[in-house]
Amino acid sequence: MQSVVLIDYGSGNLRSAEKALIAAAGDGARVVATDDPDIIRRADRVVLPGVGAFAACMAALAERPGVIEAMTEAVRGRGAPFLGICVGMQLLATRGLEFGEARGLDWIGGDVRALAPSEPRFKVPHMGWNALVDVAGHPLFAGLGDGAHMYFTHSFAMDVADPADVAARTDHGGVFTAAVAKNNIAGVQFHPEKSQGPGLGLLANFLEWRP
Repeated sequence: MQSVVLIDYGSGNLRSAEKALIAAAGDGARVVATDDPDIIRRADRVVLPGVGAFAACMAALAERPGVIEAMTEAVRGRGAPFLGICVGMQLLATRGLEFGEARGLDWIGGDVRALAPSEPRFKVPHMGWNALVDVAGHPLFAGLGDGAHMYFTHSFAMDVADPADVAARTDHGGVFTAAVAKNNIAGVQFHPEKSQGPGLGLLANFLEWRP
């Protein structure tokens, strides 16, 4: 049975993400929430959740001894499939520009910038259901595609350096990145654990993904 490690670094959506992964996995995977570097290092798949400010989340992750190093060994060293959720996706970027500048993991080049809708009727934070557009033919989105509705809650989004790394977009007074994918690394700005059937479908796809 494959092991799926959910990185525990004090993120607010840890338990809801854990429940959703367990539901999506059924009997096909063992889901463990942990900050133990040895367990992370050996994981078959790694999921990084995230809620809150970029700099605070990055600092909390860095404060867990050996966690970033173990994630890097598992994901970038061994090639374990990785999924970042919301701020967990944003942390993949080179830097975040929220309340100053903070360095990210720099696994996918780009900056995390404030949403700037074109019209006042599009409120920030962007909260609620929205449709995916420009969905790439990536295994994470098998059976979903353009028009799939996901649940968002955020004020910042990733401005990706290489357009080839964008796996999906959405529109909230302007189009922005809703998902990224590069080799065995992927991230989603929305919350699949709050997105009912489509979200569980994406998590099930992640558990079957063979990059």
